[in-house]
Amino acid sequence: MGDSDLTGLVNVGRAVARYFERIGITRVEQLAGRDPVELYERMSAAYGQRLDPCLLDTVMSAVEQAEGGPGRPWWHYTPERRRILAGGDGS
Repeated sequence: MGDSDLTGLVNVGRAVARYFERIGITRVEQLAGRDPVELYERMSAAYGQRLDPCLLDTVMSAVEQAEGGPGRPWWHYTPERRRILAGGDGS
C-alpha cells in the first residue's frame, strides 16, 4: 500500500476515496490521528446532506489502518459507530 493511495486501504474504493478527496484528504498519512466522526461530518457537510452512516464505519476503518492497525471489514465498526451516534457526541 503506497502512502498516497487511499484505495490501497481495505474498504476504500474509488467512491470512498472521492469522499475523502472532497474534504482535502488525498494521502493515507493524512488520516492518522484524525477523528473519524469529524471527518464523516465534514464529508456530509461537503455534500450538503447526511451521508450513509456506513460511510462512518469505513472512515473508522481507514483511520485505524492509517495508524498502523489491521485492515478489518467495515462492518466490524458498525456496533461502535452505533454507540457513538446514539451517544450524541454534540457534532
